[in-house]
Amino acid sequence: MFDNHHTEAARRAGAILADLLPGDRIGSVVFAAFEEARTAAFVARELAAAGLAVRTGIGRTGVVGTLVRGGGPSVGLRADMDALPVAETTGLPYASRTPGVMHACGHHGHVAMLLGAPRHLAARGDLRGTVHFIFQPAEACEGGGRAMVEDGLFRDFPYASVWGLHSWPGMPLGAFGTRAGAIMASLDTFEIRVRGAGTQAAMPERGIDPFVPASETVLALQTVVNRRIAAFAPAVVSVTQVHGGDAWNMIPDDVVIHGTVRCLARGVASTHGAGAEVAVNPGYSATVNECAAAPVALAAARRVEAIRSVDPEVTPSMASEDFAYMLQACPGAYAWLGVDGKTPSRPLHNAGFDFNDDALPIGAAYRVTLADEALGAARRAA
Repeated sequence: MFDNHHTEAARRAGAILADLLPGDRIGSVVFAAFEEARTAAFVARELAAAGLAVRTGIGRTGVVGTLVRGGGPSVGLRADMDALPVAETTGLPYASRTPGVMHACGHHGHVAMLLGAPRHLAARGDLRGTVHFIFQPAEACEGGGRAMVEDGLFRDFPYASVWGLHSWPGMPLGAFGTRAGAIMASLDTFEIRVRGAGTQAAMPERGIDPFVPASETVLALQTVVNRRIAAFAPAVVSVTQVHGGDAWNMIPDDVVIHGTVRCLARGVASTHGAGAEVAVNPGYSATVNECAAAPVALAAARRVEAIRSVDPEVTPSMASEDFAYMLQACPGAYAWLGVDGKTPSRPLHNAGFDFNDDALPIGAAYRVTLADEALGAARRAA
């Protein structure tokens, strides 16, 4: 059982992290990725206080704490710890104190849940094996999972398996879901630069207005999914930024469109006498759970009393996760834990998102149980 002592440890970590995690301010620019220095230092102190061996600086600001209990296999439990460049609007007493940066994706809750597990596991006399607690930077924007892998995460800490968990608005508190195979989508980004010819706004006929083809391009992108991709092949195209112009009375030379997933825009631009440059930047790979690992995560969830429902075939999300890089390097699985209370949570990446603290002891209990299940699965497979 996950007793009140360890539940309180998770809650205490969550309360402290609410202040520490929003990121560090450098000059006049706020960074949420690879700038989790204070958070990493806090995590390292807590892991050391629990009696774990601690290594910092993996993937720049990543931290790994290691608990060894006799011989046997080793497994990794991962939490992401970065914030997002979003200005919080909750107005809550514990809202982010760092301007322009907040935990809009619940990563502070993930850290608190994982920090609630080491002391409990360390106190167990029947634990046999090694558990690595992985605290990863820069998940949301800059590929911190890939950075940790490239910096020797699996070379220096051999694992039989690695496991991820994300809080999930839209699922009720205590619900759990995972699946064999792909659970999160891949992510590519694109930039379309529509080139026109600038002129005075009162005399548009003397130039080529890039806003017209740019606007039509944004609309045309929405037909990619329902007219260019088979209905059974999930895909999402999202325009996320449009930039152009600096003055009220000038038509600019260029308009730049940013978004996710590739598209073809040259045809729209040419009909208006404009040009277009399209650049596609490969991003995160799909997050794919190993078929043999998903049942292990499900078995662990079913052992946690506070987890009220378990979905073994959860519908994949079109969101993306850089835990994908860890799963490419090591077998394992990624899962979701519902956080919606009586009032549904705001969506992830929303400026009004507020992590439901009632999920902390549930997630911590799952992490403890998962370590036991994963070690047992590794021993059986050896």
